[in-house]
Amino acid sequence: MKDYIATIVKNEKIAENIYAVTFDVGEDVAVRAGQFGDIALGGTRLLRRPIAVCKAEKNLVTFCYQLRGEGTRELKELGAGTRLNVLMPLGNGFYVEENEKKVALVGGGVGVFPLISVLRAYGGAKEISAYIGYRNAAAVCGTEEFEKANKFVAVTDDGSYGEKMNAVQAFEKDLANNRPDVVLACGPTPMLRALKAVTDKAGLACYVSLEERMGCGIGACLVCVCDKTDGKKARVCKDGPVFNANDVLL
Repeated sequence: MKDYIATIVKNEKIAENIYAVTFDVGEDVAVRAGQFGDIALGGTRLLRRPIAVCKAEKNLVTFCYQLRGEGTRELKELGAGTRLNVLMPLGNGFYVEENEKKVALVGGGVGVFPLISVLRAYGGAKEISAYIGYRNAAAVCGTEEFEKANKFVAVTDDGSYGEKMNAVQAFEKDLANNRPDVVLACGPTPMLRALKAVTDKAGLACYVSLEERMGCGIGACLVCVCDKTDGKKARVCKDGPVFNANDVLL
């Protein structure tokens, strides 16, 4: 973990209300798939914005974000050359075991972006199938990355791109013919809950990256605490954001 003084290289719109910002952090940085960074906007913004790393290539790190509040709307206005503090890498990411040869990625919403980092980390070494759900055709992005998977299925809620279904339904539809060794997922909690029901029934290992509001991003403020199945609590930013789906209450 290091607080980088990072310079924006580009900050561009890639889909409806979705932007990608690439930073030059000045040195090579190692980021595990599924980890995130905390971006400080400065000024009156006391809290940083936690955003998952989409791509990390030597000194260049890309974060993709959705416009949700004043902070992200302020971020989208920042152009090349702007310098910001970025604390990273943070959290525990995805890890694929040696014996897990076939990997299924299931993502929806902004949860698709951490999965791109998984594909970039394990593509070629593992057989990867990606089941990605979007709201509609205007929200479709990242396809140039997911097309590098061994299999890529893109669907939308309204059927305007691909079949009309969600990512979990697309995964379940294909399960009988393409059973993975492990499932890695990120997306809204209802999606993760539905996925867990499918993987439990199929007897599949499933790891989920939780989307929770965060304060400090380093486990001190306890804003992002979630409930575990053993009755204990966990900090999503520090203990996660990736958890075994059987260990957390969805």
